[in-house]
Amino acid sequence: MTTNRIAQVYPDLSIALTEAGSGRPVLVLHGGGGPATVAGLAARLAGSARTLTPVHPGWDGTPRPGWLTSVDDLAVAYLHLLQDAESSDVLVIGSSLGGQLAAEMAVRDTAGLITGLVLVNAVGADIEGEPVTDFFALDPRAQAEHSWHDPDRFYVDPATLPAAELARRQANMATMRALTDGGRMTDPKLLPRLGRVRQPALLIWGESDRIVTPAYGAAYAKAFPQGRFAPVPEAGHLPHLERPDVTAALIEAELHRTATPPVLAG
Repeated sequence: MTTNRIAQVYPDLSIALTEAGSGRPVLVLHGGGGPATVAGLAARLAGSARTLTPVHPGWDGTPRPGWLTSVDDLAVAYLHLLQDAESSDVLVIGSSLGGQLAAEMAVRDTAGLITGLVLVNAVGADIEGEPVTDFFALDPRAQAEHSWHDPDRFYVDPATLPAAELARRQANMATMRALTDGGRMTDPKLLPRLGRVRQPALLIWGESDRIVTPAYGAAYAKAFPQGRFAPVPEAGHLPHLERPDVTAALIEAELHRTATPPVLAG
């Protein structure tokens, strides 16, 4: 069964959530493209887990309080969301900006709620010699060329979009700018802190990504004590959309590999 609800994390911060399935809790964090980009993945994982798929405040018309101005702010809010739900043994999956959120959550998870991470073409780390492409500086066609293995299949001319959809996309991008210091997709403080993350971290990477390259992803993975790098051929920045079966299979294997064994009564 799939349910939609609003979680009141703070008096002035509510988060829209979709929940489905049963079993180990899996938090699925979308990137700048919004919740629709991870909806199919979450639906598939709900066959073997309890998925929680939030809409980041400010995306798709949801409210964002004025003080929520950084990825750090949102990472702390999601940890409090998990605490309020008394969640444990959580696998956190994040795509792009959501991957940075997942990493920032793991750095701050002093309660040990998270037991596994999956970062999918994540941004967030400063990797020497591998700068993150300035997505905001690209025109729509160049964005497609940098993001997809097969840009012709996924490119949508903004001139063909209904006004409401175009406005939604523009508002989402404005929110992403607000949370990333005007569009800076890395935090120089993150990489040194990843050595403190003890949870297993699987970094899935579309090999054709030109926003964050495979070399960037491999270096990101090495920063985790238990980091593993899994390249996905014929996929770009969103491998869960271009190669959904391959990506989901990698995540499902990690879901089972990192699960904490149940404590048996003595």
